[in-house]
Amino acid sequence: MTFYSGFSLTDDRRFFEPFLRESDYTVAGFSYGAIKAALHAANSTKRIDTLQLFSPAFFQTKKPSFKRLQLSAFTSDSQNYLLRFIEGCFAPYSVQKVDTKIGTVHELEELLSFVWDEGLMRQIVDKGIIIEVYLGLEDAIIDVSGAKEFFLPYATVTVIRRGNHFLQECK
Repeated sequence: MTFYSGFSLTDDRRFFEPFLRESDYTVAGFSYGAIKAALHAANSTKRIDTLQLFSPAFFQTKKPSFKRLQLSAFTSDSQNYLLRFIEGCFAPYSVQKVDTKIGTVHELEELLSFVWDEGLMRQIVDKGIIIEVYLGLEDAIIDVSGAKEFFLPYATVTVIRRGNHFLQECK
């Protein structure tokens, strides 16, 4: 299994263990890593049976001013930006320990400007790859309803009613 981590994260795979398909033919990614996983699946010549996208970074419905504000905040104080980002990922629940590394402004810009489109999804589906998308309705990071609407024609979309960006539910 190939797993791509979220922006500035290094040990986030563990949060998705209940959902992961442990197979040599599965590619998975979380948030920013979902972009990397989808591009990998679309461009790979190796066998891939399943693409799992956990809380895929879906910002194409956000205004340019939102994206500029994110980039400005990151450029101004990347450490503080990352702390606020992690808090947002766990909201509305308590923050848990997750290992981080400061990403680059280029990576953040790529994440914020990436546009999921029909061409990419068709390219993946036409290869016979099954796409699974997992979304938390309490996700404070991405546009959950926009993501759900976009991915439904191409994927099995699983919605976790009280799930946050890490798909965790309040117990």
